[in-house]
Amino acid sequence: MKNEFLKTEEAIVAMLKTVYDPEIPVNVYDLGLIYRVDIDDEQNVRIDMTLTAPNCPAADFILEDVRQKVASIDGVNNVEVNLVFEPEWDKDMMSDEAKLELGFL
Repeated sequence: MKNEFLKTEEAIVAMLKTVYDPEIPVNVYDLGLIYRVDIDDEQNVRIDMTLTAPNCPAADFILEDVRQKVASIDGVNNVEVNLVFEPEWDKDMMSDEAKLELGFL
């Protein structure tokens, strides 16, 4: 069961790395926008994420893209994506690769 959980978690991270804010050439995972991914025993997934700005015009698109892509993973049942703004996002949450890509390193 533990091995199956890790495979699902790895698949979710891989899928999150395919979701982009249309205005930023870095995926939401490396941007540090994903705060938490929980998988319960029934393979239901709950994701807490934020956006680079509270008034992001692409918010609905990004949230739905995350939900649809994670839901497409074999074995995943329901996917709930919660938009949160605590803690507030800042560029220090980005991976080194994202910082390099965007010229912060």
